[in-house]
Amino acid sequence: MNAPLLDIRGLGIQFAGATNPAVQGLDLQISAGETLAIVGESGSGKSVTALAALALLPPTASIEGAITLAGVNMRDAPDSERRKVRGTKAAIIFQEPMTALNPLHTVEQQIGETLTLKYRLTGAALKARIIELLTEVGIDNPETRLPSYPHQLSGGQRQRVMIAAALAGDPDLLIADEPTTAIDVTLQVQILALLKTLQARRGMGLLLITHDLSVVRRMADRVIVMQRGQMVEQGATDAILSNPQHAYTRGLIDAEPNGEPAPLAPDAVTLVEAKEVKVWFPIKAGVLRRTVGHVKGVDGVSLTLKAGETLGVVGESGSGKSSLGYALVGLLAAGGSIQMAGADLGKLSGRALRPHRRNFQIVFQDPFGALNPRLTVGDLIGEGLDLHKLEPTQEGRDARIVAALREVDLDPELRHRYPHEFSGGQRQRIAIARALILQPKVIVLDEPTSALDRTVQAQVIDLLRDLQRRHGIAYIFISHDLAVVRAMSHRILVMRHGRIVEEGPAAKVFDAPEADYTRELVTAARA
Repeated sequence: MNAPLLDIRGLGIQFAGATNPAVQGLDLQISAGETLAIVGESGSGKSVTALAALALLPPTASIEGAITLAGVNMRDAPDSERRKVRGTKAAIIFQEPMTALNPLHTVEQQIGETLTLKYRLTGAALKARIIELLTEVGIDNPETRLPSYPHQLSGGQRQRVMIAAALAGDPDLLIADEPTTAIDVTLQVQILALLKTLQARRGMGLLLITHDLSVVRRMADRVIVMQRGQMVEQGATDAILSNPQHAYTRGLIDAEPNGEPAPLAPDAVTLVEAKEVKVWFPIKAGVLRRTVGHVKGVDGVSLTLKAGETLGVVGESGSGKSSLGYALVGLLAAGGSIQMAGADLGKLSGRALRPHRRNFQIVFQDPFGALNPRLTVGDLIGEGLDLHKLEPTQEGRDARIVAALREVDLDPELRHRYPHEFSGGQRQRIAIARALILQPKVIVLDEPTSALDRTVQAQVIDLLRDLQRRHGIAYIFISHDLAVVRAMSHRILVMRHGRIVEEGPAAKVFDAPEADYTRELVTAARA
């Protein structure tokens, strides 16, 4: 029997200053042609295990146990030997290609780096091989993409470019760290199908790190379940997912979004009325940078929203979902008519609009990026009170901050800490508390659960539904995750290329979609 590509025995990882180990006592092996998935919540040790396999952990990490990759001792071998393994015997693709790719290098440079270092390719031979790799990963017209920079590509194209760069060294093992977390369902299906095809064609081993059990079910031969750095269960995928033995595994499986929002009150008033909303981005060219055309991000969208109602907005990346949300709260200039919680955004701006802003708030996808790292949680949540001069006394201000934290089930004593001291789910609760403290009538939620584990997603969904039930808040819920949208929404609006292709009650849109595009989305989500 051939030796495994990756053989880890008794792995322990401890970071300096941390109370508990990041990983302890982990054994795993993966062979050529096999797909092994590691699943678990954030902080379970999944990603640090992958980084340890490639000897990419920082100096603050101390490692115990044995890590053998392609016959090389990755723990104790000289760095010159470990560098020979990285990119050639094993390669990694990361969750977010926009940050993993060098923003200053073109597609040609990103992929060509490994080819130049390993195979000494130059000139026409180098260019031809790059085009072959781009073709292999499904990039249309690859020659035209060679001079492109990462920001000029769509999310799916960036992910494919990163896969092509990983494949440039002909690795025997490919590590995929959350490769589909932040992409829409149709693109997710494409990327997973691509990985399967490449694996079959090249005979690679695939180590898949994810918190999405639907991805595991679709891709993996075996699965390891991790909790707080320890392996709690392992085995064949079908056996683990159909008959889990450990309570934690059962909890992960049961955490799939479910339920529905509270019924809408018969006398609910209309809070949002938008007609023919347009957000067009100018295309400028020439020395004088004249406008030669427009990218139509939102192109004639009309909608209404009542108190206590959730309107789910779905569609692929680039469909105009977020641009619509930003336009509705006045963060993007827009044409058309927008009546938002008593404010006519077409007639108000600047100082005249400011008193109305407390009535409509927004919660962003990435709470860590949206929270000022230099402010304490208390100051972050209280910032709106200060801007709107809603609480003249320090005692009253502090009392409202405490109440807002309790609303989102966070300990008020945590208000003296900073954002980096919280988990992803806790940071999202802080972002929600910051919006809630102003007692808004409408909240736009832009992908608020996409970067969260399923168990944390379920908690945030329950929290949002409870807040809506108690306060009658209206939500515009933007997401590519159809399971989450269905659990949250009364009505659904499906967007494509800046336009509405279908809208209606949530049950009807999901169970009996009329538009071909909607059927594609629903089918992809169930695949």
